[in-house]
Amino acid sequence: MLTEMRIEGLGVIDEATLDLHPRLTVVTGETGAGKTIVVTGLQLLAGGRADASRVRRGAERAIVEGRFRPTEGSPAAKLADAVGARTDEDGSLIASRTLTPDGRSRAYLGGRSVPAAVLAELAEGMLAVHGQNDQLRLLRVGEQRAVLDRFAGEAVAGPLNAYRRVREQWLTCCAQLVSRRDQSQQLARELDVLAHGLAEITAVNPQPGEDAALLAEVRRLADADQLREAAAIAQSAVCGAPEGDPDQPSAIDLVVQARRRLQAVNDPALQALGERLEEAAAVLGDVTAELSSYLEALNADPIRLTQALARQAELKRLTRQYAADIDGVLAWARQARQRVAALDTSDEAIAALVARREQLATELAGHLTTLTTARTAAARELSDAVTAELAELGMGQAQLSVVVSPTLAGDGDEAALTVGPARLRAGPEGADEVELRLAPHPCAGALPVHKGASGGELSRVMLALEVVLADADPVPTMVFDEVDAGVGGRAAVEIGRRLARLARSHQVVVVTHLAQVAAYADRHLVVDKATPATGLTRSGVRELDEVARVGELARMLAGLGDTDTGRAHAEELLANAREWQTVL
Repeated sequence: MLTEMRIEGLGVIDEATLDLHPRLTVVTGETGAGKTIVVTGLQLLAGGRADASRVRRGAERAIVEGRFRPTEGSPAAKLADAVGARTDEDGSLIASRTLTPDGRSRAYLGGRSVPAAVLAELAEGMLAVHGQNDQLRLLRVGEQRAVLDRFAGEAVAGPLNAYRRVREQWLTCCAQLVSRRDQSQQLARELDVLAHGLAEITAVNPQPGEDAALLAEVRRLADADQLREAAAIAQSAVCGAPEGDPDQPSAIDLVVQARRRLQAVNDPALQALGERLEEAAAVLGDVTAELSSYLEALNADPIRLTQALARQAELKRLTRQYAADIDGVLAWARQARQRVAALDTSDEAIAALVARREQLATELAGHLTTLTTARTAAARELSDAVTAELAELGMGQAQLSVVVSPTLAGDGDEAALTVGPARLRAGPEGADEVELRLAPHPCAGALPVHKGASGGELSRVMLALEVVLADADPVPTMVFDEVDAGVGGRAAVEIGRRLARLARSHQVVVVTHLAQVAAYADRHLVVDKATPATGLTRSGVRELDEVARVGELARMLAGLGDTDTGRAHAEELLANAREWQTVL
């Protein structure tokens, strides 16, 4: 819910604070006073496009702030946590947008600077603005399917998601088949290159890490004499030569002798050092054994050296062509085998691909039929719901129908799919065209709404749609910007009642010029304008008490605010609205 909104330096509004009612708040005012600036501010809070021309002349910047109260665990609350936004003590969340005359815009959420897209994401779960531009958008045939899907909810969303998953696989399979058939020569050349490389690698049969191991072995074989001499001298120094001078003790003898002397004295510190020397003697014994093993294994075999060098040359040929080392060569081979399998242009491979395509086409046709069935059922429900709303809005004989028809595929259409006897275009949203048609009375044929409805009828059709869609919309706050344009009389009263009824389940904010609508408000705000000596029009927003409200309604009725007749008419309108609301 949006509890409060503050506007500063936006359009003709110098500074204003709007305290919004949890149910129905109406905003009225004379033409040019700046009523629609309220909607502009809400659109900015919703991450809408920032237009520098909206900044009030002479102002350093325009500021719009909104205090939202998201429910715990809602998408809006989770988004606030994700961006690190801070909430007030009462749990409310402040969003703001600033705009400078040079076109720079900044967005904030809970005291944090955020991209405008974050405010747009917040608004998706908190705020829905419906105005005359939305009416025009809904008149486009391409948008009417989205309206039906939104009304249907999960009944269509589930089959649509399943359809999209299979469609992606089907399109990929079709593209692979076309590629293999149309580029067979190019693919054949690529296959030859890959096959030649795999044959070379297979003939050499390298093993993981073999090049590094072979390099170490070649170095050892080439330096065998030098290595043997170094190991023998080290062995003699550690344990003594077999036929060496007995007067030249080995390292082990010296360590053992030192250990004995230290342990012969009665001093704990020296005895502890003696124990460490005992450990050193054990380590030297292990080194002696390993040096003996090394000398026994060391082989200066020239034949083995020649073999190792030849093997090393084979591996180098592979690393020069395919990768920096043998592990890279083996990785290239694995990828090449996968590519060969994907490029297989044999009759068997193409037949398997054709079979896969047909299997996916059958599965896709089933999902498409399910999707169309779900949309058709939802279309009947939407038709009945909107027709019922039209009856309440003074169009009791009108019939709105939501027509779902197939989209036929054209010649050469890559997304053509056979479903039963028809050849349909399987687009990303399915193969259904959706059109809203209106029959104003039983004797009239149903025509597309933009052709079959007058201006006033079109406004009521759009309002009926908005009311019905709002019932299926989870957002808590609905904003209507003069959707009652072109309507008057009894129909205007019914519009007020429909909005009041909608306000029992949503917070509703309405910008209106109709007194019949404003009479049903739980809170009435008026935009006043004044032109001071500077000549710059300045507007503000104030809440009306009961007395002032009667005067504003009288002015809206026929400019009769200063007459007894006008005030009597306004008082009667308010009384009727209150009486109706008591039984709502």
